[in-house]
Amino acid sequence: EVQLMESGGGSVQAGGSLQLSCTASEMPSGAFCVSWFRQPPGKERKEVAMISIRNNLTYISPAVEGRFTISQDNTRNIVYLQMNDVNAEDTAVYYCAAGISCVREPSRYPYWGQGTQVTVSV
Repeated sequence: EVQLMESGGGSVQAGGSLQLSCTASEMPSGAFCVSWFRQPPGKERKEVAMISIRNNLTYISPAVEGRFTISQDNTRNIVYLQMNDVNAEDTAVYYCAAGISCVREPSRYPYWGQGTQVTVSV
């Protein structure tokens, strides 16, 4: 079974940058999607960005478009979330998830990492 682990979280000043990594124990062949979600305290979990492992197509949430980018390592076992020009709205626990399709509904993803905290100081 696919196991995911996030890394790279921590504290960062507003306007700064941070790169999160999602490492997969394995990445099945064929169509597969890895997505980043975030959940601020007391809020629901929402999509941030997603990438199709097979064809490298990406989606960026309008909330972070122009500031965040998603990419994958050449091994296809690591997916990155590059966070630039962060602000207080970006403070949340960030999760990576994997599933068959790149959809925005968390319940459609069977594989999840444990989450990593990102805190933006202003």
